[in-house]
Amino acid sequence: MQYLSEKDKFTLLAMLEAIDKIEIISAEIKSAEEFEKDFRFFDACMMNFIVLGEMTLRISPAFLEKHSEVEWHKMRAFRNLVAHDYFGIDLAKVWDIIKLQLPPLKTKLKQITEN
Repeated sequence: MQYLSEKDKFTLLAMLEAIDKIEIISAEIKSAEEFEKDFRFFDACMMNFIVLGEMTLRISPAFLEKHSEVEWHKMRAFRNLVAHDYFGIDLAKVWDIIKLQLPPLKTKLKQITEN
């Protein structure tokens, strides 16, 4: 049985909450083009991506190492892109992240928190 500190568990739960918010916000949107048309949806999702990336900085180094199968560095890198190059973001890539990469990440984080 693996040990999950309270701090790491809280951080993972905050990450899951950010993913849930992105899923809720984007649920009614059908395409990247539609996503781009309403700045409220886009901005809300981007803010939650920043939260997701920020949370990776709060996870203990031992936990990061133990769960190296999770691409923590990619979440941080995307957070930096959103925060520092907001107007250079490729909407199609963001849409792919929302639809293709977040669901398996959510599943993995849930598995970790439930064990």
